[in-house]
Parts: sequence; C-alpha cells; structure tokens
Amino acid sequence: PALFMDNARKGSIVSRANSIGSTSASSVPNTDDEDSDYHQEPYKESYKDRRRRAHTQAEQKRRDAIKKGYDDLQAIVPTCEQQDFSIGSQKLSKAIVLQKTIDYIQFLHKEKKKQEEEVSTLRKDVMALKIMKVNYEQIVKAHQDNPNEGKDQVSDEVKFNVFQGIMDSLFQSFNASISVTSFQELSACVFRWIEEHCKPQTLQDVVIGVLHQVKSQLY
Repeated sequence: PALFMDNARKGSIVSRANSIGSTSASSVPNTDDEDSDYHQEPYKESYKDRRRRAHTQAEQKRRDAIKKGYDDLQAIVPTCEQQDFSIGSQKLSKAIVLQKTIDYIQFLHKEKKKQEEEVSTLRKDVMALKIMKVNYEQIVKAHQDNPNEGKDQVSDEVKFNVFQGIMDSLFQSFNASISVTSFQELSACVFRWIEEHCKPQTLQDVVIGVLHQVKSQLY
C-alpha cells in the first residue's frame, strides 16, 4: 500500500507538471513564426525601397532629358537667345521656347521654299546661257568659214539711230497733238493723231527723212 500510494503521488505530480507545461506552452507565442515574420518583413520593405528608388531615378532621368532638350532648343533657335523686353531677365518658359521654335521652323520652311525657287530660276538662266553659247559658237564658226560675209551689213548703232529718229519724230507730233485734260479728250486726240500722223505715206516720209539724216551723219 505504501508503494502504491507513492506511485500514485508521483503520477499525480507528473500529470500536474505536464498540464502546467502544456498550459505554459500554450500561453507562450510561437517564437518560430515570429522569427520568420521578423526576417521576411525587412526584405519586403527593402524590395519596396529599391522599386521606389528605381522609379525616382527613372523619373529624374526623364526630367533631365526634357530639360536638356529645352536647353538645346534655346541654344539652337536664334530667337530664343534674344532677350525679350516684356520678360526681362527672367528665364524663358517652356511654352515660349516651343512657340519660338515653331516660328523658327516655319521661317526656315519659307526660306527653303524661297531658295528652291531661286535655284529653279538660276537653272533656267544657266540653260538659257548654254543655248546662247551654242548659238554664239555657231555664229562664230560660220563667220570663220565665210570671213567676207556681213561686211556690208548695217551696224547696231546705225539701227538704233534710225529707230531713235523715227520715235523722236512721232513723239514730237504726238506731244503737239494730244491733250490730257480729260480721258475723253485724250481718247479723241489719240485716234485723231493716229489717223493723221500714222498713215502709211506719212510714216514712209518720216522714215525716209530719218535715213537721209543718218546718212548725212555717217558720210
């Protein structure tokens, strides 16, 4: 009986110890889970920080690229370098830089079109000069083949003197016969002058008189 009581007492003590241990274990938090969460949380924050930092760097690069683009435009476009009195010493805004750039591009397009038209005109002139050169070479060659040809031809100076004499004679009669008081009177005088001073016989007499005058000057 004493041995039985001793064993029973020991079993009771062990049972109470197990229950106490179970109770205390259940009351204590799971340290393994906490250690796992404690180690994972800094990793998540670090990953977010890296993403945030990468995004910030990309945004800064984008802003730097835009700023460099506007700086390049201000350096290239001449009108952006000119100081606007309404703005003073203030820095040009992006809107003003863009507008001045657009205006300058339109100006360049107009200048390009103008230069293309000038080039086209010059090409036509060059083509005309080439044709004149070919004709002149043919005339020179023909003159070299027949050196005596054209000696009896009338010079350009004589032709001009004849033309000038005829025009002077007609102008004198026109100035003496025409009245410019009104348009109706002018019209009537012009028709009357044509009928009187531009008849074939009258013009023939004028030309003959001029030819005699030029001939007397030459000889």
